[in-house]
Amino acid sequence: MALVRYEPFSLLDRFQRELNRLGAWDVLGSDGVGEDTSNVVTSHWRPAVDLKEENDRFVILADLPGVDPKDIEITMENGTLAIRGERREEKDEDREGFHRTERVRGTFYRRFSLPDTADAERIQAKGKDGVLEIVIPKHEKVQPRKIDVQS
Repeated sequence: MALVRYEPFSLLDRFQRELNRLGAWDVLGSDGVGEDTSNVVTSHWRPAVDLKEENDRFVILADLPGVDPKDIEITMENGTLAIRGERREEKDEDREGFHRTERVRGTFYRRFSLPDTADAERIQAKGKDGVLEIVIPKHEKVQPRKIDVQS
């Protein structure tokens, strides 16, 4: 007889991970203060994103496997960077015989508020192996200058 470990909250954990993946947890699981919930209305799914700050730049890495780079639109306006696109349905894919379908198709939308130090004029993006990399350089620091006090 095999022992089976019972974890009463495992089903709830899986449910929360699925809500996170779809972007619904932003509305259901938060107080909504200061959070961007617009993507829930405008997208079918949310790509996983890493945001890293370095000394001279910000780097955003977004997992977008199966998304054609020509189907991605990146905009920067009023300190907000927006990533929008679509993972298209394969027309010739036969749905018969599938027991599970977890790869979401449709539009996605993410946006990020960036600080004033971000240089919107020099943003670059590239895609490789299903990962979108967006590099946002920081403005050059203005060197402090000494001001003489006259008597």
